[in-house]
This record gives sequence, C-alpha cells and structure tokens, in this order.
Amino acid sequence: MKSASITKPKSPLEIVSKENPKPIGSQVLVRVEACGVCHSDIHLWEGGYEGPDGEFLKATDRGVRYPLIPGHEIAGVVEEVGEEVSSLNIFKKNNKVLVYPWIGEGMCPACREGDENLCDKPRSLGIYNDGGYSDYVLVPNYRYLLDITNDIETGSFDASTACTLTCSSLTAYGAINNANLKPYDNAVIIGAGGLGLMAIQLAKAITGSTVIAMDLDDNKLKAAKQNGADFIVNSKKENAVAAVMEATQRLGADAVIDFVNSSKSTEVDMQLLRKRARLVLVGLYGGAIKLNLLSMPTRAYKLIGSYTGNIAQLAELVSLTRRGVIKPLVSDKFNLNQATEALSKLKEGKIVGRGVIKP
Repeated sequence: MKSASITKPKSPLEIVSKENPKPIGSQVLVRVEACGVCHSDIHLWEGGYEGPDGEFLKATDRGVRYPLIPGHEIAGVVEEVGEEVSSLNIFKKNNKVLVYPWIGEGMCPACREGDENLCDKPRSLGIYNDGGYSDYVLVPNYRYLLDITNDIETGSFDASTACTLTCSSLTAYGAINNANLKPYDNAVIIGAGGLGLMAIQLAKAITGSTVIAMDLDDNKLKAAKQNGADFIVNSKKENAVAAVMEATQRLGADAVIDFVNSSKSTEVDMQLLRKRARLVLVGLYGGAIKLNLLSMPTRAYKLIGSYTGNIAQLAELVSLTRRGVIKPLVSDKFNLNQATEALSKLKEGKIVGRGVIKP
C-alpha cells in the first residue's frame, strides 16, 4: 500500500510503501476512495497545539506516535475481511463503506454509553492509529463501518461527499446538538470553513434558528450566505459585537458556536452572549480564555466543549444527506502526492468548504 506519512513534525509528508495489512477476526481492510483534510491534521503535522500563556502542548504527550499516517475522514470499498466478518456474512468485498474513525477502547463509561468519541483512552484512526492518507486502511472492527453502497450507486452522494460526514459534518452536528438551539434562538457561528458551513445548514434545517455567520474572509462569508446564514459579519472589517447586537435587537446571542476557539475569538464570544446563553467551543486553535467569574452565575452562561459525535449521529447524518436535507461542500481535491500541499492550503485559509485527498 502507498501512504503519505508524517515522519516528523513540520516536515513535508513522505510517500511510503509497504505490504497491505492482512485483516483477521473482526478486522476489515478498506480501499480508500476519499479522505477529508481536517484542521486537526494540521496540528498533528505541526506536532501539537497552542496552550495557555503560549505553552506548546505536544501531540506526543497525548499519546500520538510518529511516524503516523493521518486522515480520519474516510470513505472507501471493502477489499478484504477477517474470518469473523466472513462467517457473519455482514460486509463483502466491493461493498462501499463509510468509516467511523473515533474508536474507543470499549470499557470506559463513555464507550459503554455509545460515545466512543469521548473515550478516556482513544484509539482513533488517523490520530492514534494509521488513517486514510493512504490507498488502504485497516479498520479494527466491522462495527465501525456504515454500508453506503446503495447511496453511491443511486447517486445520493459520492465518496468525496461521504467522507466529510465522519468529522466535518459530524463535528458540526455534535455542536448543534450541544447548543440546544430552538427556533426562536439567535445563533452566532464563528468560522465559515467546512465545519461552519455545515453547522449553518444543520441549524437552519433542523432548528430554524436565526444564524449569524462570522469570519475574516469575504469569500467564506459569501458561501455562508449561500448555505443559509441570515446575517454575515466580517470581524476584520467591522465591529463584530456591534453587528451582532444590531442583528439581535441588542439582546445578544442565545448561542455562540466557535469553530476557531482561539484566545482572540473567545474574547469576542463572551461579549456576544445574552443571559442564559450557551457558548460551545469546538475548534482546536488553542490558547486561553479569561472569564468574568461573577458574570458566569449572574448571567447563567453555559460553557460547553464539543468533540465530534458518536456513530449513531453519523448514521443520522447519512440519512440527512441521503434525503438532501444537507449538502456537504467539497471544494478542493488532491492526490496522495499533494498531501503536504493540501495541509498547507488549509492552514493558509485557502480552502472554502472541505478539501479531499483521493488516493
């Protein structure tokens, strides 16, 4: 198999070749047709995240080991199955599948409740185990696969669209659920990249909330408007707080969903909240936040961290996409040799929507 590997942080990804792994037991070998390029891949490539007071939090301190084949948004075709899968007659060669990458160790309270994305000892593909920047990926258990053969064959969506559901769309869906939006709510969505655009679609389709999209890039804000945002705010060119207050009759936002989650963005977030508001922090940009501790109880804010979603929510997203309720935006496609270029372009903010690697 041929893969793009992070051999060491901040170095170009290397194309490496080795024999295809042989699936045993409950394992399934999937031939990758498309793998989304995610901001968390950038952090793995850079070796970590920004912490409080400028501290650099190393990915290796979280259990990441290099060399690593990144990529956790995976859609592909079953190539070979282990003997257990074969005996159960569940997945067969050439079935088209979506891979749920947020794999847990199975025994912690989160895993027992079906929230493997919040496992205490995660084993996620593309982060703690080799992922989809490759022409093949070994999935540890068939239960992490969703059969989308019929969807692909009937044209409901293609592999490039499907792969983005497993992180970009799933993360947005989890954030929308955590924000607990109501039809009469005003929701501010910070960041109009792939996740933000999907969150706008979901918020409008599922809750009917008024959505205010905020970004620094006019092209992304134009896409936000096309995807259903009621108001757009370029926080680089105008007073973001004043613009949101004007759009909400000076009440402020009932919910703010921050897909950037940096020190600068959260400083603005806190100024946008009305009483009883929910602030949902999603992005992994990093840094620190200062809180007025008096205002937390007196204004009854809720501060919520949101990390992807569970496999049941992924199945719901597949259904929403199948019925045309949401339409993931894939704007850029790359081959495996362009993996470093794909990460660089995403880091520079030059991808509107989602970039996808097609090995």
